[in-house]
Amino acid sequence: MKFGLLLNTQFPPGESASARFRALLDQVRAARDHGFSSVWVSQHYLAMPFQMLQSLPALARLAAEAGTMRVGTNIFLLTIHNPVYVAEQVATMDVITEGRFIFGVGLGYRPEEFAAMGVEMKTRVSRFMEVLEVARRLLTEDEVSHAGRHFTLDRAALTLRPVQRPHPPIWVAASGDPAVERAARHGDAWLINPHASLPTLERQMALYRKALAELGKPFPGEAPFLKEMFVADSRRAALAEARPYLEKKYRAYAEWGLDKPMPKEESLSVPFEDLARDRFIVGSAEECVADIERHHRRLGVNHLIVRVQWPGMPQAKALEQIERLGRDIIATLAGSGR
Repeated sequence: MKFGLLLNTQFPPGESASARFRALLDQVRAARDHGFSSVWVSQHYLAMPFQMLQSLPALARLAAEAGTMRVGTNIFLLTIHNPVYVAEQVATMDVITEGRFIFGVGLGYRPEEFAAMGVEMKTRVSRFMEVLEVARRLLTEDEVSHAGRHFTLDRAALTLRPVQRPHPPIWVAASGDPAVERAARHGDAWLINPHASLPTLERQMALYRKALAELGKPFPGEAPFLKEMFVADSRRAALAEARPYLEKKYRAYAEWGLDKPMPKEESLSVPFEDLARDRFIVGSAEECVADIERHHRRLGVNHLIVRVQWPGMPQAKALEQIERLGRDIIATLAGSGR
């Protein structure tokens, strides 16, 4: 089991973003020194009620502190960008990281982001597919001509090439059933979201495996999943410590409409206790290890990306969680060969 750290790049209004970014550099160094394999940054525009750093420039600076860890977007809003911009950025990030970049992409779900970028939401699936297709061609072909629904290119040539060939891994995030099947068809891995409960993920994993089989594609050697995680002396203590920050974060998700594309049983507008059940990994070290192994056994996943800090949580608590995960979770699993 590999472990990644998803950084919290959202801060309450009024806080110093510069100070918060310096704190993120310390978190990356801590993750590097405590056995993590990867570090990740998300993307949103107009992220009210939070201020938010943008992913690619942040990752470029964070990569300097990451050592041998890989760095990735979790996720990049592919749909609302131009494929030439996407391909150039991906190639640049892979060069900066010397071949350690993972490109995690998603469809997007917030109307205000689409409106601000001049993209109609009703076209988002076709546009997502076209951006992905054209960007991938630009990264792998000497010259690209394309006349599609959304973009036209005439003998476009990307002279900057990524270090990884044919291109960095493309992990496709998916919440709804059609998106899971799309991830099987067009991604190198399905990037599993942290918002669905384990029973829903089991059902969707069956859809994913079925789609892979129909395409003749093997199950990926690296199967990632993202989870909110907090370790304390007991589950009760972990929930109590994390609740002030996690509850506010998921209230914002519900207001943004994150659960609209998800299966109907996965509403985020439920009491916190119901939200945490079978969804977050929280508890004592022993409980968390058991829960990680449960997900591995039932889903086949092997790269756990955790978020241990949410808007408003003090830096000291985040660093404590990173150290505790390294000492009590990562080292325990590594020592047992799991």
